[in-house]
Amino acid sequence: MLAEIEELRRRGVRVIPGSVRRPDAALCTSVNSASVPEILCLQPVRALVLLRALGLTVRRWRRIAGLVARALLEGEESPKRRLKALLHTCLGACYAVQLQKRGVDHIHAHHGYFGSWIAMVAARLLGISFSLTLHGSDLLIDGAYLDTKLRNCSFCVTISEYNRHYILENFAAIDPAKVIVARLGVDVPEREAFPRFAQDPRGAFTLLAVGRLHAVKDHAFLVRACAQLRNRGLDFECVIAGEGPERQSLELLIRDRQLQDRVTLLGHVATLDLDPLYRRADVVALTSRSEGIPLVLMEAMARGRIVLAPAITGIPEIVIPGKTGFLYEPGDLEDFVAKILFLQQLTRGEDQSAVSRSDWIRHAARIQILHNFNRRKNLTHLGDRFLQLTANRDFTNRDFTNQDFTNQDWSPPHENLVLQQI
Repeated sequence: MLAEIEELRRRGVRVIPGSVRRPDAALCTSVNSASVPEILCLQPVRALVLLRALGLTVRRWRRIAGLVARALLEGEESPKRRLKALLHTCLGACYAVQLQKRGVDHIHAHHGYFGSWIAMVAARLLGISFSLTLHGSDLLIDGAYLDTKLRNCSFCVTISEYNRHYILENFAAIDPAKVIVARLGVDVPEREAFPRFAQDPRGAFTLLAVGRLHAVKDHAFLVRACAQLRNRGLDFECVIAGEGPERQSLELLIRDRQLQDRVTLLGHVATLDLDPLYRRADVVALTSRSEGIPLVLMEAMARGRIVLAPAITGIPEIVIPGKTGFLYEPGDLEDFVAKILFLQQLTRGEDQSAVSRSDWIRHAARIQILHNFNRRKNLTHLGDRFLQLTANRDFTNRDFTNQDFTNQDWSPPHENLVLQQI
């Protein structure tokens, strides 16, 4: 999100970063600039703002009446979910009040959670356009009221072809031209960062997992796999970088399986400190139950690491089995373990042809990121598309899904185009 804001600012667009809740100090520092002195926070809502929001809602009720009817009377949402939607409608009116005098032309929500309903309501009350980005769980797991959000948005950005196909299959009324794919990306080292066997080839085979310790990341699956690898006689170590609510249960599982000497929970690791971990890793493993296209895979592949991930969602768009990495059957512990044993032989085996094959896979992985998941390239592409779509409001009959605006000269139609990012 921060990189996208800076890309738009670089093009002369005034961007007002917004947040429903007050973000931490580190985020505020990284977003602020001379042109935008603060992140516009909705909460806590002042009494005066609430009264003005009530007045605005009464005066412009017809603009949001359909949204309120959808939230309370239509669909199959639970009563609790409907009450939350009503609350978020009130917050949307409060946000509209805060934005009224700021010259906002377009509101973009960076996810499909409750903030996008607030953004949609605010845009309706202000009579401006609204768009959103859908990543992974906000679409595939917690897609509340997505039918309404997609119907009312000017356009929807998503990060993979898998997500786009999912949207079009599950929301058939949506115009396909409204749904565009904008891939994420990482910075790619100019040279392959870590040559083959940067670690000691005679040492233990090393698995690395990077990600928050959350149930959806399913590190417990990885720990159970480690128990099987030990029982099959593999000399290995497993390092998990990340912090989160599952730490205590993972510690208990590691002790229960007597893996204290094999599995290490490092806790939070700063981005700059990840390079040594990638350097040591024979395989970077991902065991998530749900993902978009994880940045950790991009980071590992950009550095020439071999990756193993589940064949879910958009992951096969980046990991081509046997060419840029390896996939395993989701939830299949035996398949995961078998793949690890195969990769140990591939990377550490005596067969020199196998070693040569692993080198080609490392190289192909890096080339995949360089060409298709390059942060700078993809940010430029997204900036071009975003400005094109917000400038041409009447775009619904045009198909932008396969067009590339990267090399087109473009400038905003007026200098004070303002984007509000919730």
